Amino acid sequence: MKIDATNLAVIKQLRDGRKSFKAIAEELSVSENTIRARVSKLAEEGVLEISGLVDPESLPGHGAVIVGVKLQSMDLIKQGEEFSKLRGVVSVSVVTGRFDLILLVLLKEGFGLLEFYTEEVAKIKGVQSVETFVIYKSYNLKVPYIL
Repeated sequence: MKIDATNLAVIKQLRDGRKSFKAIAEELSVSENTIRARVSKLAEEGVLEISGLVDPESLPGHGAVIVGVKLQSMDLIKQGEEFSKLRGVVSVSVVTGRFDLILLVLLKEGFGLLEFYTEEVAKIKGVQSVETFVIYKSYNLKVPYIL
């Protein structure tokens, strides 16, 4: 899909996911139907997803961690997909550096690091090592509530 200037402008306007198509159309000087069609196409192509996000720090008993994962094999894509399906995993990135994957994980009371590692990560074969980075304070971190 071609991401042109209008598509980028629409995406920027949707930073507030509750903004109406009519308001966006007026601001961009295009028709409401144009906005509706563009948003629909962007969503169909997997470029755009409109969802509610929360600050994990604001939820009692919740927190977020970043986990660096070193794998035994170089099947990064397949194993990245496997990690993305684990409970609590908000996102998985294939990266360069000392880790192969970086995970962003949402935790809560009753589903902490111990449960994440023993109940979830233990399902994945070929994990060489993991390193956890506890997020004590974050700025601009918003995640979908997936627990």
